[in-house]
Amino acid sequence: MDDTLGFSAERLARIDRFLDEKYVRPGKLAGTLTMISRHGDLAHLGLTGHADVARGLPMAADTIFRIYSMTKPITSVALMMLVEEGRIALEDPVHRYIPEWKNLAVYAAGTHRTGFQTTPVKRPMQVVDLLRHTAGLTYGFQLRTNVDAAYRAQKIGEIEKSGTLADMIAALGKMPLEFSPGESWNYSVATDVCGWLVEVVSGQKFEDFLETRLFAPLGMVDTGFHVREGQAHRLATCYQPTQAGGIQIQDDAPTSGFLQPPGFISGGGGLVSTAHDYLRFATMLLNGGTADGKRYISRKTLDLMTANHLPGGSSIAAMSKSLFSEAAYEGIGFGLGFATTMNAAQTLMPGSDGDFFWGGAASTFFWIDPQEDLVGIFMTQLIPSSTYPVRREVRTMVYAALDD
Repeated sequence: MDDTLGFSAERLARIDRFLDEKYVRPGKLAGTLTMISRHGDLAHLGLTGHADVARGLPMAADTIFRIYSMTKPITSVALMMLVEEGRIALEDPVHRYIPEWKNLAVYAAGTHRTGFQTTPVKRPMQVVDLLRHTAGLTYGFQLRTNVDAAYRAQKIGEIEKSGTLADMIAALGKMPLEFSPGESWNYSVATDVCGWLVEVVSGQKFEDFLETRLFAPLGMVDTGFHVREGQAHRLATCYQPTQAGGIQIQDDAPTSGFLQPPGFISGGGGLVSTAHDYLRFATMLLNGGTADGKRYISRKTLDLMTANHLPGGSSIAAMSKSLFSEAAYEGIGFGLGFATTMNAAQTLMPGSDGDFFWGGAASTFFWIDPQEDLVGIFMTQLIPSSTYPVRREVRTMVYAALDD
């Protein structure tokens, strides 16, 4: 690691000092990991603080993190592999693969207690709607709507703790949609449904498909839906903020549910991984779908995935119904599994038109900038991700360190 990759070593080191002084020493974050790669080589690996404060475990290069919604790009790539093979198409109606969803309808009035009044969808939900979050689904924790309340009442989110993906698919089939597919953007369980489609279309368990088609060949040896045997000591503890400005344990590493195989395999947020593993995945995308001489997905498919797919060329800010988003600023569109920068100037931070990215609920984040041949990965464990603007700050400081 040096400054020959077009970075100022002094300015890269400034990132770690900033994180330590602003977040770690005051007790706002337990620790951080910042990894920057350019031209295929590691330009910076910055470590601050602890992976587990109470046990005094320092943050390490091989620390395992809950990456939550950074699972979504991986699931989306898996589904697009099947699109490339002609086994499913973006324009296909979802009910072709989930027959019980054939009569989905849009909320008009009522509650889960009194019963819903609905109107027909203007067009069927398509596979592309799931990938770009225009399906009309929701999460149950973000909208002040009767449908969102019904998700909570029917414990859609609890299925992840005590049920299976099949249980969720069945429950969603009984819910009205927030809007007719394609009319709005709403962050939702749609990517979990994408994982179900991978399973239905491939005939493999979703987790087996990911392992055989992505994780094993890419060398992502620390990535999966639970922490692998012999690796539990590397799992970070996850924290949440206190009213006093400090942190308290949200999910203690030694007793974490991520230490055991889950019943619910979540393509929307179920993976644990390391920065090095995720860099393998991200570098493959930056290289146009290849790694170590093996092609995983075509360059043109990636071009399609990283283009803005919101109807009419709209932005997330213009189309979003969510109170929550990993991309809550102007100039950002959404592709097939990633947010994508349409207009870097409108974001009010450095970047490039066409860069693409996403983050996770525990404040993790990655971005890929093809123009600069750059991958950035930021790891920490604090829920919710909206607590601090740290990801925006890190991204800004990485671009400030470019020196070529």
